[in-house]
Amino acid sequence: MPAMPATAYLDYNATAPLKPAVAEAVAEALKLEGNPSSLHRRGQAARHAVEQARSQVAGLIGARASEIIFTSGGSEANNLALSAARASGRRLLISAVEHDSVRRAAGSQARTIAVDENGVVRLEALAAELSRTDGPALVALMLANNETGVIQPLAEAAEIAHAHEALIFCDAIQTPGRLALDVTELGVDMLSLSAHKIGGPMGSGALMVRRGLPLAPQIVGGGQELGRRAGTENLPGIVGFGLAAELAADDLATQTALAALRDRLEHRLQAVSPDLRIHGGTVARLANTSCFGQTGLVSEVQVMALDLEGICVSAGAACSSGKLAPSHVLAAMGASPAEAASAIRVSLGWQTRVEDVDRLVETWCALRQRVLVGAAERSAA
Repeated sequence: MPAMPATAYLDYNATAPLKPAVAEAVAEALKLEGNPSSLHRRGQAARHAVEQARSQVAGLIGARASEIIFTSGGSEANNLALSAARASGRRLLISAVEHDSVRRAAGSQARTIAVDENGVVRLEALAAELSRTDGPALVALMLANNETGVIQPLAEAAEIAHAHEALIFCDAIQTPGRLALDVTELGVDMLSLSAHKIGGPMGSGALMVRRGLPLAPQIVGGGQELGRRAGTENLPGIVGFGLAAELAADDLATQTALAALRDRLEHRLQAVSPDLRIHGGTVARLANTSCFGQTGLVSEVQVMALDLEGICVSAGAACSSGKLAPSHVLAAMGASPAEAASAIRVSLGWQTRVEDVDRLVETWCALRQRVLVGAAERSAA
């Protein structure tokens, strides 16, 4: 049986590999035997570890430690923000390119704000929708899209929202370590994060809630997280999250190099296939993300063919990978069903090498030759 090829992992937007220092911190945290809510010394040692991590996560985004609520991940954080807004009677406005955890938590009554062909929210549409009816509102706008990497004008949207006495919630899950974050400069009232996108452990996330903003808990039954999220804290996950948040600052220095790798990937692909479409490629994007498609090459076929060669990429959002429906993000950007059905996402990170990118290019071009050029030649014959 032939040996499996070495893996070129290019799916960081789905999950980033666990950083070695974080793995060590998680292993040490597993040795802490106390419950963070217990008053004895072992419980207080666990409590100290949780609060240290809370300060580290707060520092990542320029927030106060008391504004951080730990959750089981980004999806729970998104659900907590949206359900709390709904419980307070706020009408919900969400951009057309939000993650499914935001779209589904917002419910069918939420109003959708259109984006342009590049996936950037139409600020005039947001202002018009906020002016349309009276009553308190919450605007949900992600900072960077998980599929395309397109960056949104969040600070400007926050100004518009606050001018209409609305709150603004940001899914910032893809951005730590890729963009510098400061919740005050962004003007957000709530913001969600996830550990495993930044080299931390899966199963740990956070919601930042501006001080003084009331928040109805989704999970009740205990006084944890200042009464905002019941349940014994995931101590190892939280400790790992805290260190990953601290280390994310180092990743900012690598973004120029990652952008060069992304551009190398796209330029080489377009040299072979000039009609390749790069979704959101003409506006500001995360340096690590490329979403591209060649009509006629089905996304799932590309993902499986690349995987057979040891190359890991995604077809759209990783959490949507079992679906047959086309990407709602690309549809909102005006992509045709055929274009959406051919899109794959490549996302780079701290372990990515130029050899990985070149290997992807060579494998993809060979696949294109077999599927498209080969089919055309057979048809002509």
